[in-house]
Amino acid sequence: MNRVSILDCTLRDGGYCNNWQFGRDNTVFIIEKLIDANIDIIECGFLTQKVSHNPDSTKFDTPEHLFSVLPAERRGKQLVAMINYGDFPAEELPACSAATVDGIRVAFHKSNRDEALEMCRVIRAKGYKCYVQAMVSMCYTDAEFLELISQVNELQPYAFYIVDSFGMMKRRDLLRLFHLIEPHLSTEICVGFHSHNNLQLAYANAQTLADIPTRHRIIIDSSVYGMGRGAGNLNTELFAEYLNEYNGTHYKLPPLLEIIDVTLNDFYVRNYWGYSLPNYLSAKHNLHPNYASYLDNKKTLTVEDMDHIFHLFDDDHRVEFDKNYISGLYESYMEQRSTAQQSSRREALCALLYGKTVLLIAPGKSAETEREAISAYSAGAGIISVCINTDHLYPNSDFIFLSNLRRFRKMQRESLRRTIVTSNIPTDEAYLKVPYADLLNNCEHVRDNAGLMAIHLLISLGVTSIRLAGFDGYTCATPEDNYAEAEATLYTPGNIQAAMNRGMERMLKYYSGKAEIKFLTAPRYIHL
Repeated sequence: MNRVSILDCTLRDGGYCNNWQFGRDNTVFIIEKLIDANIDIIECGFLTQKVSHNPDSTKFDTPEHLFSVLPAERRGKQLVAMINYGDFPAEELPACSAATVDGIRVAFHKSNRDEALEMCRVIRAKGYKCYVQAMVSMCYTDAEFLELISQVNELQPYAFYIVDSFGMMKRRDLLRLFHLIEPHLSTEICVGFHSHNNLQLAYANAQTLADIPTRHRIIIDSSVYGMGRGAGNLNTELFAEYLNEYNGTHYKLPPLLEIIDVTLNDFYVRNYWGYSLPNYLSAKHNLHPNYASYLDNKKTLTVEDMDHIFHLFDDDHRVEFDKNYISGLYESYMEQRSTAQQSSRREALCALLYGKTVLLIAPGKSAETEREAISAYSAGAGIISVCINTDHLYPNSDFIFLSNLRRFRKMQRESLRRTIVTSNIPTDEAYLKVPYADLLNNCEHVRDNAGLMAIHLLISLGVTSIRLAGFDGYTCATPEDNYAEAEATLYTPGNIQAAMNRGMERMLKYYSGKAEIKFLTAPRYIHL
């Protein structure tokens, strides 16, 4: 049987799910339980100078802060940390000792290969076991990968990794790279494999590598409960059980289950990780997973729309996440529909709205709980009612403002005659279509928030008096309470919801300088 070791990366890769805020006590607890479980190698977090010291974070700004969470008794287990090339100078590491981590993993992109290998040389000279992590291994041609192997042989690190950064490797992809490694890599160097689970193949690929005949020692990365960015990682508890059954190892499962029960379940409930269609699409298109997260968090696109946007990518922007690039593609896509002004209808709408108060009804929970007050107000003289992204809440509203492609798919066709749509909505039946890009604001997390876009439009049409109903803001504590209609519930990470609330407050204050804006229903999570 192959000599296979497990490297658990929960505290490092899992940190993408909770911004590395495990809490110091939880960090110490997880390390201790992984040792109890007999896990061979434990990754304790990132070492980086791009953060300030936070005792509850597993992103450590100094070696001393990193070493402070290490247990006194390691029971023969290896403790390591990761440095992304460029985040921490190897020269500032102390010499390896019983008080430091045992190994350093160096992750780098192909463009930084030569400089990163020099960094590995310094790390080795300081006595650490050095792990060479060539991110997005599939971006190397066969010739480039063989050249990298030759450089690694000259360096003689502890391990050389196949890295499936985007979770897109199928069995044949893994075997192609492994069969380049097997005859050419020094047998003294371990072969590592780090995978993501976008295509649900991490477990199958790990089994393939564990079972294939090889001269090398094998290290396979995993995380407890599969905790990791997007679709997550190989599950430590599943793979440990597999190795116990088929490879004669003696990992202990109860401590791993205790980690899940005591610490990880809470993080999972607050910010789900696992298989999703956006993460599948990012892997399918060979893209950095943050692109999927960015578009998914917009909550304005169907899966088909995301697929169309991913088809627009050029090769230069696939490997490293470029926020400006994806933002530009997103806004261009949303604007690509016809942007005809329909000037006569716009003039007619201006005339209709002149001197009137407009009641904007957003789909927040208060739009349902305060229905009687809203209905009474909307029936008053001089009131024009406009529902936002729904034709179900108040079917007798005067207009519907529609900017969300998801909501459009569920719109009843007979409602389209009274819709005011932004130009990303593919319909010619609307009362009025307005340019999407003209209604955006400069506040990132609510840049294309439908309610704010509607306010922007009304002000541009000359409306000076606006009342808001259902503008509640967002909470992650009870996400089902964010919307009046249960089927409209969308789950967004708590940190993003908090940023959305702040953004709404900021923009409402800004627009209040241009028109009289008051709440008809009391907002729950924002304030004007």
